Amino acid sequence: MHRRLHGRGALFDVDPAGLAPRLVGLRPHQHRGHPFEHPGELPFVVLTGARGLGKSAVLAELRDAYKGHTPVALVDCADAQFAGPPADRPAESWSPVAQALLVIAEQLAEPVTGAGRITFPRLMSGLVAVAAGGWSDADSERIRREVERILLLNESGSWISGFAGRWAGRVAAKVVAAATGSGPFLSGAIEATLESVAEGFASRRHQKASVWYRTYPNAGGHAQRGLILLSGHFRAGGTSREHAERYLVRALLADLTEAYAGVLPRMQRLGRPLVLIDDAQTAPGPGLVEAVLRDRAEGIADQVAFVAARRGEGREELRSAVRRELPEVARRSGWTPDAAPSSRALLVALPPLSPDDTLHIVGTVCDDIPVSPQLPYATHRLTGGNPLGIVLLAESAAQNQAVSLGELLTAGVRLDEDQEVAPAYQALLDRLVPAEYLDELTVLAAAHDHDSACVLAAALLPDTFGPADVRALRTRLAEEGLPAEPGRFVGDPFVRTLLLLRLHLRDADHASWRTAHETLIAHYPDPEQARYRLHHELALGSSESAVAQLRDTFHTADIRSWLRTLRFVASAPYFHAHDADGRDFTGHGDRRAAIALGRTDAGQEPPEGADAVLHLRIRRLLHAVWQLGDPLVLPDPKVCDRLRFELEQLSNLRPAANALLWRASRDWPAAALAGRPMADPDDSDDPDDTDDGPDDRSGEA
Repeated sequence: MHRRLHGRGALFDVDPAGLAPRLVGLRPHQHRGHPFEHPGELPFVVLTGARGLGKSAVLAELRDAYKGHTPVALVDCADAQFAGPPADRPAESWSPVAQALLVIAEQLAEPVTGAGRITFPRLMSGLVAVAAGGWSDADSERIRREVERILLLNESGSWISGFAGRWAGRVAAKVVAAATGSGPFLSGAIEATLESVAEGFASRRHQKASVWYRTYPNAGGHAQRGLILLSGHFRAGGTSREHAERYLVRALLADLTEAYAGVLPRMQRLGRPLVLIDDAQTAPGPGLVEAVLRDRAEGIADQVAFVAARRGEGREELRSAVRRELPEVARRSGWTPDAAPSSRALLVALPPLSPDDTLHIVGTVCDDIPVSPQLPYATHRLTGGNPLGIVLLAESAAQNQAVSLGELLTAGVRLDEDQEVAPAYQALLDRLVPAEYLDELTVLAAAHDHDSACVLAAALLPDTFGPADVRALRTRLAEEGLPAEPGRFVGDPFVRTLLLLRLHLRDADHASWRTAHETLIAHYPDPEQARYRLHHELALGSSESAVAQLRDTFHTADIRSWLRTLRFVASAPYFHAHDADGRDFTGHGDRRAAIALGRTDAGQEPPEGADAVLHLRIRRLLHAVWQLGDPLVLPDPKVCDRLRFELEQLSNLRPAANALLWRASRDWPAAALAGRPMADPDDSDDPDDTDDGPDDRSGEA
């Protein structure tokens, strides 16, 4: 099994082989060949999912697994070097795609076991032509600096170390001379460049590459004209630039193909070169991916293993892609393309980690530090298996003497020696949500749908953030790959919990927190919306209305819907302590357990006319579910026992609905102790029970 990552064996396993060795043709961390699953055309693999699922970690491990054994390059499209051109370079002669190709080629050029450096004469010539489009007003030093970096792509060994620097000076001199001549600048610069390259790189391979641009559209069989056209298309921008960039990508792949051609290279080089593209949803990612897919669809073959990672599912950009879950590609991908270019992509969704994976990660990070045996399972319930969340919470546990997950989230954590200590919840939000919308999402996390989000925005956000912005933000969350959940504006429970915690801590007196919930209480006045109103009342510490509603509807409501209402109301967040009257106070006590265990029953006076026994039982049950369903609290076995007892007793009061209530009395405490969410009880063990009628989910939140 893979040495550092958990739950990703379908990619890295050796025997039987996972997806990576079947595509690359090499065993991870070994210079040993492996048969290709796709010996002809291979899929362009795209790892998909929301933030924090470990896509970047997978790419980093792929690089480490194959570096030194086969040519490997890794680019992060979110890196600052792709955001814009250097200060002294005109925008018309620079693009994220061209910059990425240079960075990729520089990494692929490195020597590997049994083989020397790969040179990139085709790409080099094209990049020089593109750069030359911005030299009209450049000084000789800037030209020399730009040319030298590009010419280094043709350094084939240490024995000519410094060669590129010397020739860069000659090229710069010729370009400067061309710029002062009477002819057109660009043609003079490219002619000077080609002459210098031809003089300096006289091998058959370089000469062969120098004429490659004769086939550029409308070049008429002249390499110089082809490069001039390429440079002009690049400077023109828009679709013309995309055309030129696609040709540059083709140049990179043609250079790689030639490096593996012939008898000797095939004997020396095992496997395929590997190109890794992180954050491929942002430039230069889309341009790189589309160029490769289009050429492959048009029959322009290459043997490069591409693995990209992107947020979201890529439904719009890669509509015809073959889609698989990670376990489905563990032994065979089942990928077969059709005519559409995007069908050349194989999208693999990374799943959350399992409870066992969480147990191992917490154990590894905490090492000899004693932690509660329930912590790994509670961590898995809170994070939903999000690898980033698991690792960061484990780091917080290792660095802080905290007990509850709530304390671990608010405690300071240092992830790297050169970073400042920051609250764990803030460090997580910095990585899990778009930074530009953090304040808006903090408020809207309490909402349930578009209308309630608009109400919250009007109450707590600037006037400039209106309904259209609410819709745009909801769309952005979907594009980010965050799951949708009925009745929740922010569907991912882990992210929602972090955002609500930030809302609670936004003001020292919790003013924003109270305003948000009071606004939503007023927004849901109708009886059919009671579950939402009661949920927000409970978030403010007031349980009287919830107890009354659940008590009064127990004998008449569909019991499955009644249990869902109980769960939804009790899913109210609890980030602070409340006094006996439900008001915030500065203590750290959690009164829910005391109420659930009946320790406060003596001081309670049920409402006049109410069934006192049922009233207190519902009150205890509500607080038991509230605490045991709280993702920030380790489950209390005593409260679990009490939950089981209360549900058993209720099942005796509704004989016709006995099966569901009795099943819940078993399933819910077991789920809480195992760190799983409490779900709908399964009554399949009693096939004769049909009293509850159809499974009506219309009121489910």
